[in-house]
Amino acid sequence: MNSGLRGNNKRTHSVLKSFTFAFAGIKSAVKKEKNLQIHLVISAAVILLGIMLAISRLEWIMVLFAIGGMLSLELMNTAVERVVDLATEDYHPLAKQAKDIAAGAVFIYAALSVIIGAIIFLPKIIAYMS
Repeated sequence: MNSGLRGNNKRTHSVLKSFTFAFAGIKSAVKKEKNLQIHLVISAAVILLGIMLAISRLEWIMVLFAIGGMLSLELMNTAVERVVDLATEDYHPLAKQAKDIAAGAVFIYAALSVIIGAIIFLPKIIAYMS
């Protein structure tokens, strides 16, 4: 594993290389994580709906924060799961608790994102249908 640090705590790679590592992590998660794939599809649908309903700048900011936060938390949840799996192959109550807590954080943010979406989109959809 390359953390980018040697024994003397000096950076051994460029900032550009750090971006390469980040994109590799995102790519790996997108390929392997079904929940992240679902979030990406829903995010694309929400963006299209935002374009179709011409949401305001402030509404875009809220939607983009909801999407970005959701995807970020899903990536963190995946990272926690990987680290726990790396630490132990055996069942351990603390390992389960770590995974469950990370999943809970994702769930809370997903619920918040749905509420934000409902506040922004439902009035526009209802007005459109009227």
